[in-house]
Amino acid sequence: MSRSVLPVTTVVCAIFALWYVAAIWLNAPWAYDKATRTGELLNAQSLILDTWSQKKPKLPAPHQVAVEIWETTVEKKITSKRSLIYHSWITLSATLLGFALGTGLGIALAVGIVYNRTMDMSVMPWVIASQTIPILAIAPMIIVVLNAVGISGLLPKAMISMYLSFFPIVVGMVKGLRSPDAMQLDQMRTWNASPSQTFWRLRLPSSMPYLFTSLKIGMAASLVGAIVGELPTGAIAGLGARLLAGSYYGQTIQIWSALIMAAALAASLVALIGVIQRVTLKRMGMS
Repeated sequence: MSRSVLPVTTVVCAIFALWYVAAIWLNAPWAYDKATRTGELLNAQSLILDTWSQKKPKLPAPHQVAVEIWETTVEKKITSKRSLIYHSWITLSATLLGFALGTGLGIALAVGIVYNRTMDMSVMPWVIASQTIPILAIAPMIIVVLNAVGISGLLPKAMISMYLSFFPIVVGMVKGLRSPDAMQLDQMRTWNASPSQTFWRLRLPSSMPYLFTSLKIGMAASLVGAIVGELPTGAIAGLGARLLAGSYYGQTIQIWSALIMAAALAASLVALIGVIQRVTLKRMGMS
């Protein structure tokens, strides 16, 4: 761990340094324009301070985003409509439901593809083709169709989330279920194992590493789907709604704080799956 701390710290410091430099570069035109209008002489120090403290900068400085996150998490009640924790929970609920639906659908399709030649030849190409459709194009269609049949609220966002999350789970599970080699399958036949016994005793345990890797990708995709699903609905709550409101009113600091919160939420969910993976594989004797 001590060997990895220094490289990670170096990379993080480099990112923040570039971020601050980029903030000066992108926000400088407004600072110069303001100085010209007021007749103020702008030196290097004044330029830096101005570009790092603008209310509506093109690129907010890291400390501005940090202050916004602090004010909208620690200093706001969880039930407040300005609380990022409140908006994160709205997005998280759609993410988890969509992830659960996508996981169930992905595993079911993978089992069918592995055990049924017809599904392998017919369903798998459609699964792959489904991912060529841009989510920004299909999201409004899903919402309109579901609203037409009286379904609104959480489920439409969860369906969009499911659409993005099921694909990596299908691919990963198909690979995992097919991972046992011919010798292992022949051994199961020698023991006169039924197809269900082969599945539960050999194929499913062998697929666990592939499944957890797919779940991590699926969880991140599920969160993206939940955020995208909030955009065309005109939602007033959720990280997607927070991004949309920030873009309407030019509140770039609000936009960046929502983005950082979404990234932190995704990292936490993926890390949780990683913990479950280590515990599960250790109990199975695979770690």
